[in-house]
Amino acid sequence: MADNTSKKILLKVTGLRVAYGGIQAVKGVDFEVHEGELVSLIGSNGAGKTTTMKAITGTQPISDGDIEYLGHSIKGKGPWDLVKQGLVMVPEGRGVFARMSITENLKMGAYTRNDKAGILADIEKMFVLFPRLRERKDQLAGTMSGGEQQMLAMARALMSQPKVLLLDEPSMGLSPLMVDKIFEVVRDVYAQGVTVLLVEQNASRALAIANRGYVMESGLITMTGRGHDLLNDPKVRAAYLGE
Repeated sequence: MADNTSKKILLKVTGLRVAYGGIQAVKGVDFEVHEGELVSLIGSNGAGKTTTMKAITGTQPISDGDIEYLGHSIKGKGPWDLVKQGLVMVPEGRGVFARMSITENLKMGAYTRNDKAGILADIEKMFVLFPRLRERKDQLAGTMSGGEQQMLAMARALMSQPKVLLLDEPSMGLSPLMVDKIFEVVRDVYAQGVTVLLVEQNASRALAIANRGYVMESGLITMTGRGHDLLNDPKVRAAYLGE
């Protein structure tokens, strides 16, 4: 993948600290995502990755530091405001509307929009990107498999036309075949011009498609570099790839 670090910074996290009670889950994290990049944030379970994502999207209060999006601080902003500005997250656990159909879920993803024709056109685009959703468009989301729900959650997020898409553990709990499909879709979404921040425990898959990567351990960023370089780093391979 091309090096996009010369492009403008869309998302910048500086000195981020997040505490649960008296426990510091995130201990002063700095990183940035440039326009047109696919950035992977990897680390073991409990490293603070999901907490960082929740802090960025306003669903977890921060105790110190700042988060800038499009050059302005978004500290304290609610997720609904951020979606309107193009910063959208697909959360761990997917969070689909279980008692709504697939089509209804996709329409909910476009709740900030009022261009009816554009919304219908984008639903069609989602059915092209995720053919399985077309096959089940009238099915209730809660009756779908975990992998199908992950596809729906990603498609619903894309319906809001994000500038930056945050993906939190999209491959968690999925079969190897479905993991292949999810990473294929992540690559496709990135290729269509969406900037992506990907949080993943599957370090090898995440770094293989990333322009740049950050390694998070115990609430701190401990390494950063190009995705390919981190993938081939002996420390990363020993810690996360079992080598």
